[in-house]
Amino acid sequence: MTKDNPSLKPLLAPLAALQRLLNRYEGKGIIIGGIAASLLGTPRLTADVDALVLLSIEELPELLDAARAEGLIERISDPQTFARQRRVVLLRHDESGIGIDISLGTLPFEQEMIARSIVVQLEGLKIRLPTPEDLIILKAVAHRPKDLLDIQGVIQSHPDLNRERIQDWVTQFAQLLEMPELWEDIAGWL
Repeated sequence: MTKDNPSLKPLLAPLAALQRLLNRYEGKGIIIGGIAASLLGTPRLTADVDALVLLSIEELPELLDAARAEGLIERISDPQTFARQRRVVLLRHDESGIGIDISLGTLPFEQEMIARSIVVQLEGLKIRLPTPEDLIILKAVAHRPKDLLDIQGVIQSHPDLNRERIQDWVTQFAQLLEMPELWEDIAGWL
């Protein structure tokens, strides 16, 4: 699938650096967040680049070294402690100053999402994204107003969604988090 999205042009260099980093982990990482929402749904502005990679905490030093080799530097003084506590690595693309957040995934859903991921071309750059269904699931769990708008955009762009998959995973997360609104707020759109 090839996409053209002018709103993402300022993010191409950091996105390319991040995708090169993810490529080092062969099939263990994907681009998520606003970029995925713009490419799979309605284009929108986003100020950073987000990814999810299946790595253990013990692999953090190697990840940080590989990130530096791609021009991605730490945004905070102690990124390893922060990542151990929050499972997110906070980086910055050195050349552009754009923030990059890499979530460290371990959940069965995250493993499935990466196994099911798709490749999209953007300005000649091949990037790995979640399927539209899996992006909706991620956005439903995050559940901020912009995430709900992103869900609507993905639904409009992909009328043939696997609604059963979305309902199954979102209701599981809703039960686990004791937040029935995760499903209730999007059910009518599907």
